[in-house]
Amino acid sequence: MESKEIVKLAVQSLDKHKADDIKVIGVETLTVLSEYFVIADGNNVTQVKALSDYLEHELAEQGVQPLRVEGYRSTGWIIVDYGVVIVHIFMDESRKFYDLERLWKDGVQIPTETFLESHG
Repeated sequence: MESKEIVKLAVQSLDKHKADDIKVIGVETLTVLSEYFVIADGNNVTQVKALSDYLEHELAEQGVQPLRVEGYRSTGWIIVDYGVVIVHIFMDESRKFYDLERLWKDGVQIPTETFLESHG
């Protein structure tokens, strides 16, 4: 599956399950780590874990498995790594602290609506 399709599925899953402040950053020209970062946050630890669970389940239904999941036992940041797309799900305080949007400000900011137009 192409990276943009994985981004679309991830954004739609996060949006459907009420993630806050979903952002997509194209980082392909800045790093070999990934082509896209998807960043979102939840209101509490339970929601952050649930967002990760829903994301993994819904992408698995489309045949997309993560290479790894980091931070599930932590309280503030879960990373779901699909290789070409890395999804970061934060608690609000952790997101502000790590400020990935600032760190990757030279990336291409892609409007989330781009991936939600065909949703629903």
